[in-house]
Amino acid sequence: MASNGTAKQPHPEGMCCGAVEEAREKSAARRAKPQPWIVRKLTVFITIGIMGYSFYVYIGRLCVPMIKREAGALGGRGMGIGFLVVFCIFGLMMVWAFEKVVLTAPGYAKDHVRKSPAPVIQNALPTWWGSESEAELAAAEYAASHPQPEQSEPKEEHKRSHSHRVAEVKANGHANGSANSRHKTSQNGHAPAEDENVGITDTLAPVAAARVKATADQGPAARPDLEHMSSSHPQAPSQPQPLPETHGEQIPARYTRKPPSTPIMLPEYRYCHREGFLKPMRAHHCRACGTFFMIFVWWALWFCAWTFGTLVGLNARASSARPNFDLDGQQVAIMALSGLFFVFVFALFVAHVDLICAGQSTVETLDARRIREREDRVLKRLHAWADFRGRRMTRRQWDAEWGRVGKEGSPWWLGSARRNWEATMGARVWEWFLPIGKSPDDGLSYTLNPRFDAEGRWRPRREWPKELQ
Repeated sequence: MASNGTAKQPHPEGMCCGAVEEAREKSAARRAKPQPWIVRKLTVFITIGIMGYSFYVYIGRLCVPMIKREAGALGGRGMGIGFLVVFCIFGLMMVWAFEKVVLTAPGYAKDHVRKSPAPVIQNALPTWWGSESEAELAAAEYAASHPQPEQSEPKEEHKRSHSHRVAEVKANGHANGSANSRHKTSQNGHAPAEDENVGITDTLAPVAAARVKATADQGPAARPDLEHMSSSHPQAPSQPQPLPETHGEQIPARYTRKPPSTPIMLPEYRYCHREGFLKPMRAHHCRACGTFFMIFVWWALWFCAWTFGTLVGLNARASSARPNFDLDGQQVAIMALSGLFFVFVFALFVAHVDLICAGQSTVETLDARRIREREDRVLKRLHAWADFRGRRMTRRQWDAEWGRVGKEGSPWWLGSARRNWEATMGARVWEWFLPIGKSPDDGLSYTLNPRFDAEGRWRPRREWPKELQ
């Protein structure tokens, strides 16, 4: 208590930090807590309602009047019976597959894996390890166009000198280093450049120490572009640089593809701290799961296409033949819903066919996306924006060295789209369309792509087995 009897007010900065920490804890608890039952099933109820309404309108307000030959019907009895049969086939198959999606349990890793203590992590690195910022790419590109004279000091001496520079940064602090760099003049006599460390996380003392330690443990080849990061020329050249002529030799690291170096097969990268066990490969937490989804999407696509096409065609023909024709408002509503859902379901169908043929899950496509995004940044520096041919040739050169991203570069690629499809959907064609049986995939064991090493890293083509090169 203060001397005047009033409570001492806490420091505003402490209040802010406490509020942020409390918000983080609440957010983490909310993510860990499963969604309420009504929220998880709300989509199911909405879907059932739309299906029921579609059946009512199409059968009761379109097919039945045609079968009864009522006045104002959009067709004759034969047409009404034929349309009713086709609609019921598509509709019942869709409902059957949807019932399997809702009632079939997807399976849970905790029912198949025993709990185990967390593995000991050796030489752990932060989660950002292996990432490249824009500043790193710019510095590497500038160093590529401005080659430095060869160093006469041995490799071990180079390591010690690099560590000494890191220690100096740690001692002096990042702020002082930034201030000094603004007062330095470049070697060629030009005006002082901006701080060369802007945007490069390696200059922070803890980050630099982690980088140097990992590089010393793994050897100079772990990060061949580290020496470029210490260059005194931080800015990229104004003109894009072409790929160097290698004449069959290995492409320099600054120009080539750089896949993630995370050893995904090691226990420390597969352990689930929430559940307390080593999770099966390709397993992840999901708050809304389902199966038989692909078959449901297939029949929903045909159902929406048939409903939309027949309703639009019959009403268009009637409006042109009858001067006083009045559109049925409920049929218009079903036309709008079926057309909207056709576009949505078609996009889902194409996306999931591509995922199955590539042998990837939705989560696994993020790794391929990150590689492509990194390559796009490199290509922008190597080629002008209109040099489409140059970019295409560069990608072909990368594919010749590594294989294709998302194909040979996927840990679970089986060698062809057909093999990947059959591994998920089954070898018998009728299993691809009927929601019966089960997938040959047990969800627990997978064959690692032989283009990856035993720890789960993508290897260049020269290190593949001879039969795959």
